[in-house]
Amino acid sequence: MRTGVAAGHVGYFHEAACYDSDEGLLAVVLPFLIGGIEAGEPTLVSLDERHSELVRSALPADSGVRFLDGGDVYARPAAAIRSYRQMLADHVAAGAGQIRIVGEVPTAALGSTWDWWARYESAINHAYDEFPLWSMCVYDRRVTPPPVLADVLRTHPRVALPDGQRLTSETYTDPLVYLTEPRPMLPDPIQYAPPLVELVDPTPARARAAVCAADPGHLSPDEVENLVVAVSETVTNALRHGREPVTLRLWSGPDRIVVSVHDCGEGPKDPFAGLLPAGDGANGGLGLWITHQSCDHVAMHRGPDGFTIRLTSGNAHLTGSDAPAADMTGLEAAALHPA
Repeated sequence: MRTGVAAGHVGYFHEAACYDSDEGLLAVVLPFLIGGIEAGEPTLVSLDERHSELVRSALPADSGVRFLDGGDVYARPAAAIRSYRQMLADHVAAGAGQIRIVGEVPTAALGSTWDWWARYESAINHAYDEFPLWSMCVYDRRVTPPPVLADVLRTHPRVALPDGQRLTSETYTDPLVYLTEPRPMLPDPIQYAPPLVELVDPTPARARAAVCAADPGHLSPDEVENLVVAVSETVTNALRHGREPVTLRLWSGPDRIVVSVHDCGEGPKDPFAGLLPAGDGANGGLGLWITHQSCDHVAMHRGPDGFTIRLTSGNAHLTGSDAPAADMTGLEAAALHPA
């Protein structure tokens, strides 16, 4: 049975909560969490260490709220969806009529890697809709760039405010539209230099060898192995489902390796490609899903000359590569910056 403002709702009840102080965070999440415990619902928190401790200390002793390690949960979008779906299924199998979750993506994700987290926030409207989930995704306006806040309203149907108000986002965009919109692929700074490797129509084996030879020892063996798998899957997809020529370019920096694979085709037709395994046998669905769990960042871009996927292993959180500026409507400004 659904409770609170989600009463009567079927499927995923997805809210954003934007705040600008510790007091504002507590004002919006404590009633949500306490309401869940009073209703006998599984109630979970997945925040960073400081925010988790702040919320924990404000709750009654032995409240029953379960705290997850937010750093583990939000390591990669595809992995977060996989782990959450399993957890939600387990709660439903145990008889839960509603599950409540407060979560936040890491602050580092609000910069150069926000594109795949924006896709995550949009995709979960579909990925979690089979579950009786009510989630509150919290964003600190003090550290969240305005373009990211604009994306938050486009990917969350509802907004919860610290004063108890609930607003409907007039800019909410259906995932089937949002995920297929053209988005720029901002260059990694090391891409301004000539690539260390450039291959045309490489075999997957040759692509794997190029990655292995490019690492000067800055990455861990696991990071290199994961990138090798991701590059192999990406090149295989491009050769099999894209349009020649397929061009692989590789750059190596002191803390990361960046590989781009470009073909002249249109890219995957599935808007959820990479974040969810294709359940309908769609081409490339599983390979992209594996790739999204093997790299520290995956960016995809459709342009007039074809489709590009860029894979980063190592430090993907770079300055100077933040999301482009975006204008906010009057409603967005009111929701994200209430008086």
